[in-house]
Amino acid sequence: MSALEPLLQPPGSTLFVLLTSSLTSLTMMLMNRVFINPKKLSSWQEEIRKWNIEKERAKKSGDKKLLSKVKKQEKHITQLESKILKRQLLNMTIVFVLIIGVWQFLALLYAMTPGVAYVPFWIPFLTPMPPYPLPMFFWYMICSYFSGTIFSRVFGVSMGLGMQPQRQATS
Repeated sequence: MSALEPLLQPPGSTLFVLLTSSLTSLTMMLMNRVFINPKKLSSWQEEIRKWNIEKERAKKSGDKKLLSKVKKQEKHITQLESKILKRQLLNMTIVFVLIIGVWQFLALLYAMTPGVAYVPFWIPFLTPMPPYPLPMFFWYMICSYFSGTIFSRVFGVSMGLGMQPQRQATS
């Protein structure tokens, strides 16, 4: 019996994929926090939003003075948009490499395993009678979704490319 044998069959494989997806989600959330400062990003987005409102107002009114003011700020706004995009692309690239690495590792580890978890209930017309073996791909997706949701709430990071500040519950 090899040292990896307990990880290749449920419940070891179930827990290992859960732990791996959770660690991957946590790493992605922390990297998102490091590369994209939520307060700075929020202020930049607010500045861009206000500039866009001013630009539209200047176009509609035809006010030459306001158009000139908006035009002077255009370079600064373009630089802000560039900073935001650069940080998001760097973060996305690193996350992509991380996910590909994790997927390669798990695909190699569970290539010959029919299921890493079992579905304990029957879904009419979709699954055979329980226990139904769940392939690594589907179990990882389920675990990743739920752990990503939990970590995004904890860290106040959106699950998309950018960061949206999470609203705090008021009592």
